[in-house]
Amino acid sequence: MKLETRKALISVWDKTGVLELAKGLAAHGYEIVSSSGTAKHLKEGGVSVTEVVDMTGLPAILGGRVKTLHPAIMGGILARRGLAEDDADREKFNIPLIDVVVCTLYPFEETAKSGADLDHLIEKIDIGGVSLIRAGAKNYYNVAVVTDIADYPRVLEELDKKQGFSMEFKQELALKAFKLTANYDATIFKGLSSEVGAPEEANSDKILSLRKVQDLRYGENPHQQAALFLPPLEKQPFEQFSGKELSYNNLLDLDTLLRGCSVFQEYCACTIVKHTTPCGTASGKTPLEAFKKALACDPVSAFGGIIGITRCIDMETAKAITETFFEIVAAPSYADGVKEYFAEKKPNLRVLTIVPGYAPKLQITGNRVGFLVEEDKLPELPTQAKGKWIGTPRPDLWDDIIFAWKTAAITKSNSIVLARGGAAVGIGGGFTNRVAAGAYAIKMAGENAKGSVMASDAFFPFPDTIELAAKAGVVAVIEPGGSIKDEVVFKRAQELGITLFVGGSRTFRH
Repeated sequence: MKLETRKALISVWDKTGVLELAKGLAAHGYEIVSSSGTAKHLKEGGVSVTEVVDMTGLPAILGGRVKTLHPAIMGGILARRGLAEDDADREKFNIPLIDVVVCTLYPFEETAKSGADLDHLIEKIDIGGVSLIRAGAKNYYNVAVVTDIADYPRVLEELDKKQGFSMEFKQELALKAFKLTANYDATIFKGLSSEVGAPEEANSDKILSLRKVQDLRYGENPHQQAALFLPPLEKQPFEQFSGKELSYNNLLDLDTLLRGCSVFQEYCACTIVKHTTPCGTASGKTPLEAFKKALACDPVSAFGGIIGITRCIDMETAKAITETFFEIVAAPSYADGVKEYFAEKKPNLRVLTIVPGYAPKLQITGNRVGFLVEEDKLPELPTQAKGKWIGTPRPDLWDDIIFAWKTAAITKSNSIVLARGGAAVGIGGGFTNRVAAGAYAIKMAGENAKGSVMASDAFFPFPDTIELAAKAGVVAVIEPGGSIKDEVVFKRAQELGITLFVGGSRTFRH
């Protein structure tokens, strides 16, 4: 076959930088092929353009839905150079080669985020662009497929240096192209599922597409690389206003803090988190009262922790917070001048706004065995009507019982929590046995254990923890029950004069 002029097909939604790229390609001897808005943009910029219609013999049809989906275009991209069969087909049907494909896609994600209705959303599903990209990427031995605006300068640099494209460069571009189309399809699935109300179930197959939000300095330790990612169409559940950049460990702790602010959202409450588990929770009439009560639970552990309050933080509370070293302060809002006060008084303190009730539907955890997916929700809140009192009922302690239960539910297992007066007074979390968790919580509570209530995130397999509680002066305990030795535990609690409430729901957090 005769020697052909190299061709570059350019079809982009985002026109950023494309004029300079087209001029550079043309300067290197490429014939520019384009259509519709891209062709108009390039012509207005002084670039000579061959219209797609001149290659296909057909205009754009179906309101522009079909422009490039034609054998004259797809054949030119997919043809294998030097293969007799492909050469014969091209010659028979007069199909010219296309050596470069430059394409950016319809902005489906931006359209979905704008709240567009289903019809508008569907019209922003790119068909031709994805087909061009996949074709070019499949035939990357022969075709350079460019999908990232940031690569435009690299394309021209490659041509300047080599008058062509190295196989390594084309391979890199192809892999990036396949990543783009995979993420694009995942975003469409997410957006349409949300729009039509399709259920998001834990046990259905998952499309795990994640976009990087930011690089992190390192992971849990300095020798580990790390970054923060979000699924398609998801927004960060927080906004940072001041302070140092968030670290990997900050974000791990923030998960627990958001859970705490969610379960306590009906209270004016404070949650303090250290190493992914609470070291203080409390409710109060004011944010200041809630903060002081939460800090009193374990002020040593609170140092260097993160703090969340479910109500607007006023200046009085802000001044109290800055008396202790915290990594993060989070709240739904701040009174006038408080953000500025934090920024001036504690410039490294990370100040965030949050939505206290935020809760994703699913939790996905990746580890060395694979990815575990579960519903991200607590069981139904215990009620006196659905649970069972063992011993003398203590409805007068119900508020503290529920507060303790909620704190235990967000604490690392095994967890035992002592609460009194709307605050946790002792928290034992992350222990490998329940007795040690109980002993630690009682130790931290000290004299405040007397008259307190205890919550356990799981049943008591033996009465030993109940015996510790009785000795410390605990008067009531909530636990889910379900042990084969429940009756032994119940009997011992009655002998010791402790009231048990059996709520029926385990709340493990590993």
